[in-house]
Amino acid sequence: MKHLIHTLNKAFDNRVRLGVMAVLMANEVVSFTELKEALDLTDGNLASHVAALEKVGYVSVSKQFVGKKPNTTYSASKEGKTAFQEHLEVLEKLLRG
Repeated sequence: MKHLIHTLNKAFDNRVRLGVMAVLMANEVVSFTELKEALDLTDGNLASHVAALEKVGYVSVSKQFVGKKPNTTYSASKEGKTAFQEHLEVLEKLLRG
């Protein structure tokens, strides 16, 4: 039988990705600026971590223009919500022993 630690989702190993998913789980849709400010990140740092989560299908990205300004928003995909919830459940089991 696999030890619980080996069942943690590697996509959430990084604290920034963990933070991104936590914010997205608590909010239906979050703008780039809101997410950047909530996690105190640089543009590039946030963009690279969101891209990694998007690549595995955990985050949905929507880009549009509001007037002449670009507006990027993010949301957790159904797969992302499930994966994150499973990750949290394993962490809880580890905490309980």
